[in-house]
Amino acid sequence: MNIKSLLLGSAAALVAVSGAHAADAVVVAEPEPAEYVRICDVYGAGYFYIPGTETCLRIGGYIRYDIGVGDVGSFDGATNWDKEDGDENDTYRKRARFTLKTWTGQETELGTLKTYTETRFNFNNANAHAGSYVDDDGYTVLVPNNAGNSGASLNFAWIQLGGLRVGKDESAFDTFIGYAGNVIQDTLVPYGGFDTNVVQYYFDAGNGFSAVVSLEEGYGDFTIDSYVPHVVGGLKWTQGWGAITGVIAYDSNYEEVAGKVRLDVTPMENLSLFIMAGYGTDDNYTDPSYVFSAGGRGMYKLWEGNWAVWGGGTYTINEKTSFNTQISYDEGENLGVAANIAYDIVPGMTITAEVDYVHVGEFDPLEPNWTGADDEDSFGGLLRFQRSF
Repeated sequence: MNIKSLLLGSAAALVAVSGAHAADAVVVAEPEPAEYVRICDVYGAGYFYIPGTETCLRIGGYIRYDIGVGDVGSFDGATNWDKEDGDENDTYRKRARFTLKTWTGQETELGTLKTYTETRFNFNNANAHAGSYVDDDGYTVLVPNNAGNSGASLNFAWIQLGGLRVGKDESAFDTFIGYAGNVIQDTLVPYGGFDTNVVQYYFDAGNGFSAVVSLEEGYGDFTIDSYVPHVVGGLKWTQGWGAITGVIAYDSNYEEVAGKVRLDVTPMENLSLFIMAGYGTDDNYTDPSYVFSAGGRGMYKLWEGNWAVWGGGTYTINEKTSFNTQISYDEGENLGVAANIAYDIVPGMTITAEVDYVHVGEFDPLEPNWTGADDEDSFGGLLRFQRSF
């Protein structure tokens, strides 16, 4: 056998072996497809699809730090007991807050299904005087106004399908007509209660006209005392120049009615103005025969007397800076003035410096008043740092 024959035989043997094992070739498994998070732009920026569903989710919130100084009556200052002699000292009112928000949205055959939650966690001292009480032995015990965790609060947790909303919200008496300006202390003269469970229905005609009806439970001393809910109704007309809004509310506990009307205008691109007036009945709020005296204020008519007015606006100085102000006054001659400058240092980070003034209309140094003020006139200031995400 020559070398040529040997080589041809070896090649034939290799071909035969390869053919015999062709059916046993190794098959490499295909990699599992990676399921990346998909952006959902149907409901605005920040939403993404929850993997494996058609539900869009957005997660956000803010971290805030407030430093307040001044009089207790301005809602910016605080006091605490001096540890050496037991007298009250003025001190800072400080609050650190973490707020977590979630939004979801999904299209269904019955309309858009939405949810919203907002949970707040605070570490702060009280916006009030340090307290005291008399113990069983007749001794006065001083209660310090110390800083600490004030617990989590569920501010919003509602479900909305189409126009129907149920869950924890703030009263439509405030949310539908709008809050009283872009100042921090916008309740120097209060304009209505906030926290409540609701059953609401919103109607939007699509041409600028909208309406709401809200059945509400109230909160604290304003919680309903029977199966009859508080009721709020509202109408709004929105156009390019601004909006006209009206709301009316029925307090089922005291059978009193309150209403507010509001005008919003935008006279120029960088200026927005508003004026809002409120009127409420108060015969039962001031009736001493009620076991639980309302002291003239209820769930919706929280101002003193029958009427009150709020006005103010926002002027955008440049793309980073805005000036905000609000003036409020009621029949009880309570006057509130607030003004601030808000500056966006970087996107998502804002510093706001505000000054506040409160005049108590019916001030009696021997009687506590609704602000907790020691004097007829109170001044204060607030510096806020906020990182929103």
